[in-house]
Amino acid sequence: MSGGKPLTYAGAGVDIEAGNEAVRRIKALVETTRRPEQLDGLGGFAGLMGLPAGLREPVLVSCTDGVGTKLLVAIALDRHDSVGIDLVAMNVNDLLCTGAQPLFLLDYIATGRLEPGKIEQLVAGVVAGCRQAGCALLGGETAELPGMYADGHYDLAATAVGVVERDEIWGPHRAEAGDAVLALPSSGLHSNGYSLARKALLSPEHGGLDLGDPLPGAGPDDPRSVGDALLEPTRIYEPAFAALRALDGAPVHAAAHITGGGLIENPPRALRDELAMEIDLSAVAQPAVLRAVAACGVARDELLRTFNCGIGMLLLVDPARADDALAACDAAGQPATPVGRVVPRSPGAAGVHINGLD
Repeated sequence: MSGGKPLTYAGAGVDIEAGNEAVRRIKALVETTRRPEQLDGLGGFAGLMGLPAGLREPVLVSCTDGVGTKLLVAIALDRHDSVGIDLVAMNVNDLLCTGAQPLFLLDYIATGRLEPGKIEQLVAGVVAGCRQAGCALLGGETAELPGMYADGHYDLAATAVGVVERDEIWGPHRAEAGDAVLALPSSGLHSNGYSLARKALLSPEHGGLDLGDPLPGAGPDDPRSVGDALLEPTRIYEPAFAALRALDGAPVHAAAHITGGGLIENPPRALRDELAMEIDLSAVAQPAVLRAVAACGVARDELLRTFNCGIGMLLLVDPARADDALAACDAAGQPATPVGRVVPRSPGAAGVHINGLD
């Protein structure tokens, strides 16, 4: 038994007062995401949320995801105000593929040493993402875990929940040969492939760049640094999807969020086994950061299976209503581009055929 000073939680590395200060700072921010169905505020043991009125046979939809090694770029630059948007986007964009409207998000922040100012920045990003997605930040957890994370490091995770009418669910069961394939462009790499992107751009044996260097090949109208380009937040597609859900006759049959696995693994997830997708990437502008990664020696096939290659979301639409869908996306401020079609799939053939990426 020790006869020295009494052992405290703070002495073990957990600062309860810093945690309380962090909650005080973020409470007003979180309140700005409140939805009318929400029954309580931040601070209880659990968040309470009712369902929107008028639903006939509601089905709850849930997704869980994080931000990945993109966080290492934020940590290296000491810029933490945008990765919270990525956290919301990676969850909500998955949820949207079912035709659901987002209701709420729960976030989890874990760090070795709790810094209220940094937590405030992170949650401000989550709040900004929730406001873009029209969902409430219903609750969350901030965990101080000394010894588990290197100094200054942290991790983010979240779960999003939405709701959709049972007979209005989008998915492979509705996709048909002949469907038009429309693409909503990405804002950059989004939040996938960062282990490869960082190695390609930053390692001495490949790109040899620093995060503060100008982004190679970006052009005179793009003054961003490598770090700026890598931290570009993931686009949240709820504005376009809200407009698409409002169209009469349910012209959208399915959607594919282009995340980990890129354009090789994600499009087939929106199809039955007997269908395939033909995609022409020449119709989509390639992000400058992707071109820079490619120039560092990443081969075409690796680009396609790792990154979104300029496409954040694919929509499978009744071909007779493709113009209506395009107009809805345009009116929502997120224009889409026709990039292909759904075709019958031959036995043993791939689920996606891609042309147009040099």
